[in-house]
Amino acid sequence: MLDRDGFRPNVGIVLLNQKNQVFWGKRIRTHSWQFPQGGIDRGETPEQAMIRELHEEIGLQREHVRIVARTRDWLRYEVPDRFIRRDSRGFYKGQKQIWFLLQLVGHDWDLNLRATDHPEFDAWRWNDYWVPLDAVVEFKREVYVTALTELARYLPRNEHRNRFLRQGIRPPTAESVGEDSCNGPLDLPPNASWEPDSQTGNEHV
Repeated sequence: MLDRDGFRPNVGIVLLNQKNQVFWGKRIRTHSWQFPQGGIDRGETPEQAMIRELHEEIGLQREHVRIVARTRDWLRYEVPDRFIRRDSRGFYKGQKQIWFLLQLVGHDWDLNLRATDHPEFDAWRWNDYWVPLDAVVEFKREVYVTALTELARYLPRNEHRNRFLRQGIRPPTAESVGEDSCNGPLDLPPNASWEPDSQTGNEHV
């Protein structure tokens, strides 16, 4: 299903754990890492497609997640001709995506990369929110930056605040970091973190 400009409707998923780390999946039989994503079928809403793809790609059900936010508008990327099937060249241009920010309310063991007979990933890990984009196929990188930047303002802050309090450190305030209190949580730039000792989890196979 393509729009009049040759873009296929699609959803992207940024899944958070309780430390605000994100699910980072390695595409099967490649060295490329990415977020879960998939096409919107005819008659589906973006949210319905997101829930379906969530199960098909990483085995989670609707009750395992909380929807935190979504991007306001479609984000588009074009696919180079060498990645397009010959029978689609000339009318297929790329993807237009709505991105969802989800928080896992289930457990790590609820994740299942073999939920279908056609897995998308063969390994996964929890990664810092600002993921290393050099591991993402080049033509998707700009959309990743745009989606992560827009969704960053909705990141839950409780875990970060609790860590500061446990360590006897005063957490940053809106005044100290220049946050606009009307706009929700702080939008951090790439490679910045509130956690003094941010760590990435091990890969899961």
